[in-house]
Amino acid sequence: MDIDQKLLDILIGKDLISAKIADEMRLTAINSGKTIAEVLLQKHLVTEDDIFAAKAEIYHVPFVTLTGKGISPEILILIPEQVARRYKLIPFDLDKKTSKLSVAMTDPLDLPVIEFLEQKSGKSIIAHLAKEEEILGKIDEEYAKGLAVEVSEALKESGEGVVRTIEASQIGQIIKEAPIAKIVSTILEYAIKSRASDVHIEPQESRVRVRYRIDGILQEKLALPRSVHDAVVSRIKILSDMKIDEKRIPQDGRFNFKLGGEEVDLRVSTLPTVHGEKVVMRLLKKTGGIPSLDELGLRGPTLKNLETAILRPHGIILITGPTGCGKTTTLYSLLSRLNTPKVNIVTLEDPVEYEIVGLNQVQTNPLAGLTFASGLRSFLRQDPNIILVGEVRDSETMALAVQAALTGHLVFSTLHTNNAATAIPRLLDLGAEPFLVVSVLNAVQAQRIVRKICPSCKETYTPAPDIAQSVRNTLGKLIPENQELVFYRGKGCKECINTGYLGRIGIFEIITITNTIAKMILERATAEEIEKLARSEGMISMMQDGYLKVLEGVTTVEEILRVAQE
Repeated sequence: MDIDQKLLDILIGKDLISAKIADEMRLTAINSGKTIAEVLLQKHLVTEDDIFAAKAEIYHVPFVTLTGKGISPEILILIPEQVARRYKLIPFDLDKKTSKLSVAMTDPLDLPVIEFLEQKSGKSIIAHLAKEEEILGKIDEEYAKGLAVEVSEALKESGEGVVRTIEASQIGQIIKEAPIAKIVSTILEYAIKSRASDVHIEPQESRVRVRYRIDGILQEKLALPRSVHDAVVSRIKILSDMKIDEKRIPQDGRFNFKLGGEEVDLRVSTLPTVHGEKVVMRLLKKTGGIPSLDELGLRGPTLKNLETAILRPHGIILITGPTGCGKTTTLYSLLSRLNTPKVNIVTLEDPVEYEIVGLNQVQTNPLAGLTFASGLRSFLRQDPNIILVGEVRDSETMALAVQAALTGHLVFSTLHTNNAATAIPRLLDLGAEPFLVVSVLNAVQAQRIVRKICPSCKETYTPAPDIAQSVRNTLGKLIPENQELVFYRGKGCKECINTGYLGRIGIFEIITITNTIAKMILERATAEEIEKLARSEGMISMMQDGYLKVLEGVTTVEEILRVAQE
């Protein structure tokens, strides 16, 4: 039986294609002179991963996907980069007990190469089938980090366990010399180059996993030997001015890191886990400035309604959404828009994420008695025009915010609700009287963040009929009935680290308090009733805003469904 027939049989066995389609594809392949695999992929009947998994089954070898898999420098040392490039392979896992080295290869049946690798590494080789572009991408990514030498040196040094305590004046010199410090520096350099917002250093039973949050998604990019974990954590603690010998309780710290012309402020948090201390570093860029409302993704009626709301001299504007949906960034963009020498703007935040020239920014300190409520009470004696309160967490803060708005101040704040309409009943739950909410509330905006398609590898495709119909139903009159729907996606390239996405943008919905909505608030209507009325008055929902950005080629349907589907 030939390879093509075996491939079809496996795909039929997995219910990926029917026997009838298999016969049609065989005929198409003969007529076009293409392989069965090429025809199946061209017709979008199966994915590339399906083809490779089936081929691996034919060859009786495991199939491995390298995307999102971190590889320890300790493993990379075993096979030099020149060998990896020449034979298109990369080692990715090592079982120390059995001394078996797993290697991803384009040709896992090449016995002479496998024998050569066993001699070179001194390990028993388990060959895995993997996609060529993934292997080449991983070779570029992993060997370029240059951590292999540092890790091997650090392993020799880490016999003493914890890094010794050093004088502050010596830190600069030791960081330049020590292999452990080079590892930390390289982890941070990669974070800046890959536009990561957070770095997670997580101890596990046999290794240390390093993950980066890139465009909102955690991706494993590196694995370190377990034996260097204490030294790496100690190095980060020295930089963050934490106690090195305190491992039983969580600690917080911060430091700055500069790479070229780019400077980042790192907020560092440690947490004791069963396998040791986990470290999370939040990266806040000091360079690059605050994005404009247009850059955030606000446009059309949503942008117009928000601009109208912020130009009123008093009232409350709420930004809602879950943690990590960009509420703070939107607030900073709004304050930057209003920031002139003619107004006094005071902010109360937890923590102050970006420092903006011209604003009086205050960080909460509950231990010293400075909470959102007590801070807001003091603010009213500071002759402010505009007040930002990081979050309305309790009835006291809410009452003070309402009082500030009633006495002629413009108040910005955030709430943790799923959509714009839900924020109004939440305010009533916190004890606000309906007539006061109607008097002071200017607008409520809800938002989410989606990943943008990488412009370097963007391609068009025709969506499945059911998805296209779902988009049509959601958008309704926002698009012409006869408009042909064309969707976009990213194939994955070097620019976007093979994810198909590069950068992020917001999707939004905004409710402004019209006379009819005010009447519903006074009647204590439900969130569903308020949302229904807002839509009838022309509100574009988050799903609709997202789907419009899909048709513009900004993002994908999958992203909208991931963040906005309730």
